[in-house]
Amino acid sequence: MNLNDLTPNPGSTKRKRRVARGIGSGKGKTATRGTKGQKARRQIPAWFEGGQTPIHRRLPVKRGFRNINHKEYSIINLDDLENLFKAGDEVTPEKLLESGIISQLKDGVKVLAFGEVSKKLTVKAHKFSKQAAEKISAAGGEVVTL
Repeated sequence: MNLNDLTPNPGSTKRKRRVARGIGSGKGKTATRGTKGQKARRQIPAWFEGGQTPIHRRLPVKRGFRNINHKEYSIINLDDLENLFKAGDEVTPEKLLESGIISQLKDGVKVLAFGEVSKKLTVKAHKFSKQAAEKISAAGGEVVTL
């Protein structure tokens, strides 16, 4: 066996189609472009829409990206805790769901400092704003991060 004996497997290679090389090739004259019109006469991009504003300019531009590590919390305010719970109660995400103050847990519950709390509550949540934690502690309550 010699190098000049090597050939590709039958059917594994195809000849390049040569268009516009005369009538004998079977692909001459109009060179597979059909007859007449702008597309037959010159190269235009596939996205060209005949002078109409193209779709890539009609669509709105959405900038930026969403971080794959982004967490979205269900939020609850201190005045909600004040109105819903009695002094000495333990506030958990499950109890908040039962009471209907939050509709879903998402990635957890975050307590924000809107309003005042005067009752001694044990609040268990995934996140607290700094002011919310201070207000709960000042009222004699306990802050537990889950």
